[in-house]
Amino acid sequence: MLRLDATDPWIRWDWLGHHTDVIWQALVQHIQLTGIAVLGGLAIATPVGLLVWRWRALRNPVLSVAGILYTIPSLALFALLVPFTGLTVVTAEIGLVSYTILILVRNIVVGLDGVPAEIREAATGMGYRPAKRLLTIDIPLALPVIVAGVRLATVTTIGLVTVTALLGEGGLGQLILAGLIQDFKTPLVVGLAGSVVLAVAADLLLAGAQRLATPWRSSR
Repeated sequence: MLRLDATDPWIRWDWLGHHTDVIWQALVQHIQLTGIAVLGGLAIATPVGLLVWRWRALRNPVLSVAGILYTIPSLALFALLVPFTGLTVVTAEIGLVSYTILILVRNIVVGLDGVPAEIREAATGMGYRPAKRLLTIDIPLALPVIVAGVRLATVTTIGLVTVTALLGEGGLGQLILAGLIQDFKTPLVVGLAGSVVLAVAADLLLAGAQRLATPWRSSR
């Protein structure tokens, strides 16, 4: 059983003062790993989501596969990937991207399904072709639900990035792992607090971006 030294203070300010560069590098790597994973997930989920929304027969099979990927424990998934891609950032990103796909695909489909049929019919009556209607009517109206999925995927990924510390990556997770290994509370607390603050900041930033992208909802 893991037991941290009871005599060790939760924060040693002298350690913080001498390790600001280490903390900054861990924070930057955490943001980079998260950004690559979410953008990679969007690059995959957007065409897949549009495809299964257009051809409903594909919806259950695709969501089932994405659901299976989502339910695999992160450590088990990384262990399966290591023999092929090694202890690398590629292994970390494959795992992280796979966990975003279900959230993003599902929200894309739900968002597009939520566009009122009468609006689509009106656009068609005005001569909108399917591609133009999708880009100018369907996606803008579905954007709040899609962005909600991006927010959830981002916050989830920020938490999962800490696990990749076991692969030599992990960003702030490296501080958490170092604190556990060294029986030293300060890096553990900094890593945990940093991850929470980063998740809250990312969610607020995306919420602000959503309001800017959908001003008509804010004016209601």
